[in-house]
Amino acid sequence: MFEQLFPNVNMEDIITATNETMYMTLISVAGTFILGLLLGLLLYLSGPGGLWENKPLNWFTASLVNVFRAIPFIILILLLFPFTDFLMNTIRGPKAALPALIIGGAPFYARLVEIALKEVDKGVVEAAKSMGAKYSTIIFKVLLPESMPALISGITVTAIALIGYTAVAGVIGAGGLGDFAYFYGFQRNDFDIVVICTILIVLIVFIFQFIGDFTSRKLDKR
Repeated sequence: MFEQLFPNVNMEDIITATNETMYMTLISVAGTFILGLLLGLLLYLSGPGGLWENKPLNWFTASLVNVFRAIPFIILILLLFPFTDFLMNTIRGPKAALPALIIGGAPFYARLVEIALKEVDKGVVEAAKSMGAKYSTIIFKVLLPESMPALISGITVTAIALIGYTAVAGVIGAGGLGDFAYFYGFQRNDFDIVVICTILIVLIVFIFQFIGDFTSRKLDKR
């Protein structure tokens, strides 16, 4: 039945492409979470009323985030070729896609982090400050735990965007399902390959969405 529906699909190749997509997604999500969290904290803490209120720092961080959010991902990959080649010693393959994926995803997630932190009850923060809590204590014991459900929801949304980015990166030889669908499906007019790659990408999105929603609900104490 499978061979009749997808006569041009080689299972070994499709498994390799799926593994490459999962590799790019998992590593880039981890990198995006760390970098995006740092940027989001900086945006929140240096903003008006923040613990480290600093207009120049906030302006610089916000400008950096906005600039990288505004650059289309396919163009960002091209712009980062010299940096990627220097860092990874190659501009092809799944590993070479990671810098662009992380740099492209982190600013998007940073804004979600900032929004999540702004939703934390200011009364809780003020109570911690009045008790003499250090800034580090407020950040790691109040802000992050209180905003964790929203942070998980935000990284879930970002992860799904990154899955789409991996498909775009595949068009310029990064590997994965996007690469397989374009070079082995579209360019050879083997539409069944495009279909199976699409189905697998949708399944990966559903898996990440399910894990993210489940984790967010578990962390939500309301």
